[in-house]
Amino acid sequence: MEYRFTEDLKCIRELLSLTQAELAEQVGVELVTVSRQEQELFKPSAAVMEKTYAFAFEKNIRINRLKEMLWREDLSPEHKLLFHGAKGEITGELSVKAGRNNNDFGQGFYAGESYEQAVSFVSGFEKSSVYYLDFDVSGLKSKEYHVDRDWMMTIAYFRGTLDAYRDHPTVQKLAADAGNADYIIAPIADNRMFQIINSFIAGEITDAQCEHCLSAINLGMQYVFLTEKAVKKVQPVERVYIAQNERKYYADVRSSESRLGEDKVKLARIKYRGQGKYIDEILTVAEEGR
Repeated sequence: MEYRFTEDLKCIRELLSLTQAELAEQVGVELVTVSRQEQELFKPSAAVMEKTYAFAFEKNIRINRLKEMLWREDLSPEHKLLFHGAKGEITGELSVKAGRNNNDFGQGFYAGESYEQAVSFVSGFEKSSVYYLDFDVSGLKSKEYHVDRDWMMTIAYFRGTLDAYRDHPTVQKLAADAGNADYIIAPIADNRMFQIINSFIAGEITDAQCEHCLSAINLGMQYVFLTEKAVKKVQPVERVYIAQNERKYYADVRSSESRLGEDKVKLARIKYRGQGKYIDEILTVAEEGR
């Protein structure tokens, strides 16, 4: 899927009330380049796109956020706008088989609810981009999670750190509940959050401590498409370019929030010390109750 550079170029120029000549001068390209691009006479080079989008972001023109708003306004009732941060370009049809087996909910196609979230996760990759996705929810079975014990243990199961309890009936039920859905809506768990979950699975902290620590780190919600039936109802509608200065901006935002989250985690460990149950207590109680 190609970028809509011609459309974006015209929008940027008009939002800034610039002539083609003025835009060319300020961006640092030839006038003929702007003229021909607006006529869509040839494919833009990587250098021209980087200069143009970086210039727009510097001038506080958040073209990708504006597009997000417009896409949302055009959605019909049973459709959702989602975002997928890609390290490169998506080629071919979307598939649940593209993902790794040890993701949060196993193999599947993953997307998020937020543009900023999608950018921040791929900001370190030079050729990354963000895809806007139109998802038709009708006719599908879903499972929704929140930051609680079931979510923590389900993620631990799929990420392979609950193997010692893999055959436990409680764990098997959690896996079955997740596997019965066409798609899942759940909080995102990055590697930092997974380390906290791992501390719970290792018996270092209780479920209450773990839950409150994880609640302190809010990365938003993700959609996980587990069946081909579900992923066929996800349509990429646009691919947007991320300039280097925009990548850095969102990376810095995430870094700042990360530092705040780390302090919240420390406080949660202290405040909820001694509250809740350890993993072996939970599964022993569940086993005795059978």
